[in-house]
Amino acid sequence: MNETFGDKVVAFNAQLNYTGELPPGFQVVNPFMDNPETMVVMKKFYDKYYNDNRERKFIVGINPGRHGAAITGVPFTDTKRLEEVCGIKMHSSYSHEVSSVFVYEMIKEYGGVEKFYQNFYINSVFPLAIVIDKKGKWLNANYYDDPMLFSMTEDFMIECVRKQIDFGLDTKEVYILGAKNATFIAKINKRANLFGKMTILEHPRYVQQYKTKEKQFYIDKYIRLLNQ
Repeated sequence: MNETFGDKVVAFNAQLNYTGELPPGFQVVNPFMDNPETMVVMKKFYDKYYNDNRERKFIVGINPGRHGAAITGVPFTDTKRLEEVCGIKMHSSYSHEVSSVFVYEMIKEYGGVEKFYQNFYINSVFPLAIVIDKKGKWLNANYYDDPMLFSMTEDFMIECVRKQIDFGLDTKEVYILGAKNATFIAKINKRANLFGKMTILEHPRYVQQYKTKEKQFYIDKYIRLLNQ
């Protein structure tokens, strides 16, 4: 029997492991190794929505947040939306992530989870969470926050993107979440020649934190550009 798109995602996540160097104070969080239930709910999600061999368009984030994919293993999906929208309950954790709120409101307007995930695959260019130690407290960090962090993780990111393209991704156009993320993905793309057109969308966290009153404008923009 042929491997489905979902089977390929699950296999990719199961082998994910960053063994490269990191600058002082940074750490990588791997939910697939840290919590056995993450593998279980992640597999249920991909079995449910990616049980086919359709080609999909790629939406690329930065790296998972501690309260979203770093818990559920599903990009831009906290446990609340995983249960309420996708019907998959996680017992070992509960999380609420602001980016997930926007993404699932946009998906609802697009036509719902079945329709959306049939056409799109979301992940992050660095597919594991990154945290930084600030006065003894671990906080979310982005792969581009430190020039040394970017240079140390660049090869790993290229390798991860290439593996995901092989799932059956349309590389003619890629949708990038966040302008700064797009700047760095452009550098990676220049070196590795992964994608054609790069379409930039405002990052869900930015919309939720700073543009809540204009949220509908951004949802409409997402749907317009994703439907082109």
